[in-house]
Amino acid sequence: MTSRPEAVGSLAERKRQLVADELAEAAMQLLAQKGFDTVTVDEIVAAAGVSKRTFFRYFASKEDVVVRFLADLGSGIRAELAARPVGEPPSLALRHAVSVPLAACADHSDRALQVVQLILRTPALHARFLERQAQWREDLTAELAARRGLDAATALYPALAAGTAVTAFNTVLQRWSESDGDRDALDLVAEAFTVLSPALDGPDSGAPAA
Repeated sequence: MTSRPEAVGSLAERKRQLVADELAEAAMQLLAQKGFDTVTVDEIVAAAGVSKRTFFRYFASKEDVVVRFLADLGSGIRAELAARPVGEPPSLALRHAVSVPLAACADHSDRALQVVQLILRTPALHARFLERQAQWREDLTAELAARRGLDAATALYPALAAGTAVTAFNTVLQRWSESDGDRDALDLVAEAFTVLSPALDGPDSGAPAA
């Protein structure tokens, strides 16, 4: 009896994902502990127990490991927003969407704090972080426009609301990092959206899509 092609493909994909995750985990731990500039690819592959060739099959550089982490973070925010009820006030939907990854950081505070501080304190990585945030804004703009029945290309609200949410996320992350994790990330989110809710839920937010 032979396996179906799609089952084989799915298994191969899961194995690839597992290897990539293990490499990323080893790399992020080393980078956070020793600093971005001092860690070598040789150290990463030694920690992960794979060859250098395997590393470069998944990542082009150390920086790409962090970029992937940021891309996954942004995808998670959009997915959380898409899962919220359509008729929910925008401020509540956006607050929940940005709270989920921040709650995950709080749940793994020691490691997460090291990674966040690494990104924010390393100029090259911080630049990539800001670059990725531009893509997050585009993705959230499209999602908000669809939820509110607006045209993302012409309506101002989706882009402004998306930018506001990303700025709130970034500000909370900065404050959490600067406090060395002493300030509660979710309390900071609540504080931020208390300030932002009147603008996000105002009359220009558009009617929910039918």
